Amino acid sequence: MIKIGTRKSPLALAQTHIVIAELQKIYSKTIQIIPMETQGDRILNKPLSEFGGKGLFTKELEEALLEGRIDCAVHSLKDMSTIITDDLEIGAVLEREDPRDAFLSVKYPSLEKLPKGAIVGTASLRRQAFINHYYPHLE
Repeated sequence: MIKIGTRKSPLALAQTHIVIAELQKIYSKTIQIIPMETQGDRILNKPLSEFGGKGLFTKELEEALLEGRIDCAVHSLKDMSTIITDDLEIGAVLEREDPRDAFLSVKYPSLEKLPKGAIVGTASLRRQAFINHYYPHLE
């Protein structure tokens, strides 16, 4: 049996099912999903950047790997720390889907068309930096 650790989020579970489908093409072993909750999943009332950002969604998965409770973990690269412990490695990466962000508005077709001082909502530091750089007239 192969035990795959993953977060309980819909995205993490969807990615895990893609990995399972690929593994089943080459292995006949039973595969079990071990859903896990991470520190990042528990922080709901403050920006994750206040807690360090990276690693908040992976620490528990890494501990489970090192303790032998799971055989592998499925996780989005975007949330992983840039430094991985010597005891672990990235064994495979899925083909990337469309990486573009989405803009949603009931009044405006694009960020360019928003009036000066318009407020754009995002929790992503990367998106905030992008908007501040390319659209300084927006908040």
